[in-house]
Amino acid sequence: MVDWRRFGSRKGAAETSVTSTGSDLQPDFVSEGSLKFALEKSGNDAGISYQEASGAPVEVCSSLGYSVGAVSILFLNFSMMVGTGVFSTPSTILRGTGSPGLALIFWTLGFFISIASLVIYLEYASYFPNRSGSEVVYLEQAFPRPKYFFPLTFAVQTVALSFSASNAIVLSEYLWRVNGHSPTDWEQKGVAIAGYTVAYLLVVFHTRTSLWISNTIGGVKLITLIFIAITGLVVLGGHTRVKDPKANFRDAFHGSGSGGGYGATTALYDIIFSYAGYTNAFNVVNEVRKPVQTLKKSASYALLLVAILYILANVAYLAAVPKATLAAGKQTVASLFFEAVFGSNVKGLNILIALSAFGNIIAVMIGQSRVIRECGRQGVLPWPKFWASTRPFGTPIGPYTVKWGLTMIMILAPPAGDAFNFVVNLSVYPSQAFLLALAVGLYFVRYERKKAGLPRADFRAWDVAIVFSVLVNIYCLVMPWYPPPGGKDAGEFTFWYAAYVVTGIGILVLCVVYYIVWMYVLPHFGKYAVRQEIIVLDDQGTNSHILVKVPLGEVDAWDAAHDPTGRPIGDSENEFQQAVKGDYEAEKSV
Repeated sequence: MVDWRRFGSRKGAAETSVTSTGSDLQPDFVSEGSLKFALEKSGNDAGISYQEASGAPVEVCSSLGYSVGAVSILFLNFSMMVGTGVFSTPSTILRGTGSPGLALIFWTLGFFISIASLVIYLEYASYFPNRSGSEVVYLEQAFPRPKYFFPLTFAVQTVALSFSASNAIVLSEYLWRVNGHSPTDWEQKGVAIAGYTVAYLLVVFHTRTSLWISNTIGGVKLITLIFIAITGLVVLGGHTRVKDPKANFRDAFHGSGSGGGYGATTALYDIIFSYAGYTNAFNVVNEVRKPVQTLKKSASYALLLVAILYILANVAYLAAVPKATLAAGKQTVASLFFEAVFGSNVKGLNILIALSAFGNIIAVMIGQSRVIRECGRQGVLPWPKFWASTRPFGTPIGPYTVKWGLTMIMILAPPAGDAFNFVVNLSVYPSQAFLLALAVGLYFVRYERKKAGLPRADFRAWDVAIVFSVLVNIYCLVMPWYPPPGGKDAGEFTFWYAAYVVTGIGILVLCVVYYIVWMYVLPHFGKYAVRQEIIVLDDQGTNSHILVKVPLGEVDAWDAAHDPTGRPIGDSENEFQQAVKGDYEAEKSV
């Protein structure tokens, strides 16, 4: 047997080859030019689907289980959206827009931007209802050529920037406010580390328990926002200590646009940040029974509910806090509201906001761990077993640990202020490029599948929503170059305002250079070709691609011995195929 060398594999690792899981009624593969679409099926009752064969293999039985239901979907999205944004960003949005009226319009615009992206995700999920990981899967399938380019680029960005330091620090800040103490930088960092570590331990040990915690905290968040909204209406009625609750609503559009193009862009970025999370449940699609129908309802309800509560919460802030005070606030807008209405004794309400930040951390970790895991399963990262394995607790402990480690670094390393804010902005900018690619790529998916004779999606995004999403993302990529009113050094930082933009583009360019060297230059001089192979890990249902170096003289033999997905061809597959079907039937019976 030929010994082909594997990227990132370790000698002696327990690995087995997977067979095709085709149907007697549909062909295992459908070809269209250089693309080959493989028939796949999993245990989440999504039915059969076709995906381009270079994509990570579908897991017939999810080793992460099928614990995500309609309620969990609603609160996974709700908890990720309602983290710290609505409690901290209204001040910067008010500064950027210049007036209360325009600020409320921006909050409403955020809903339409989000719903446009949501329907795009729903169509992608209809095509690939048995793959978790959302963007990593959809970009892989929308742009299968050049082979592995988008998986590699997205994987590098995702893993390198998969920290959640800002949420941990906001959690720490509100916990310190409960005690009425102004912490030093190291005191604040210490509590942030402790809070994030507790969340890490909760999600590592048991998926069902972490979902239950997410749902419970999500319910508390919902009650908190409803309380703020109702309190705001009471304030507007003139029945509280606030003397003139309608002051900010008289001549509500006075000062609109005073922040210029830079201010509007900053405000829009904060709006997008505040709504981020409406697609979080798409990261766990393969853990959802009948995912498309369930996501269509629960994800839509979550987004609509959040939009209504966001607008009402901002009305409450504007009713209770003077415009100048609100615009000068930083990360304590909700506390300003509570103090204006109830006085200085607001410890209990600060606890609720801290709990909201903690719930956001858990929801983000659950979703992003699946994204990172799917990047590893594509084979473009070293040590695929580390990324894909769910042992010993049935959770993606490798991605969780990497995310925890990077968050610790980001909490400890950058000093407070410019350096920290720079890194946070740096993590946001490249994501806009991927969102643009996602919207445009949906038309490529439709075109290629139509040429291959594959069926239309069960859900089809509205074309006006796709075009709107494209335009918004182009704006978000172009406008950060627009200078602030005070000149190039008058932005959010004490240095050049667009430094994070150039750095983000530089990272993307480095990814392109690395891809060319990895896929073309090294194979040329090394006289080998890159091929993919499917391996099965020792935990039930987990599989992964691994990329191997095949000497040029052995490429024909390799291609003859493997199907387009990387599964070996031969009679020895039958025994494993029967085992997979047995596992699938067992999962269905549960």
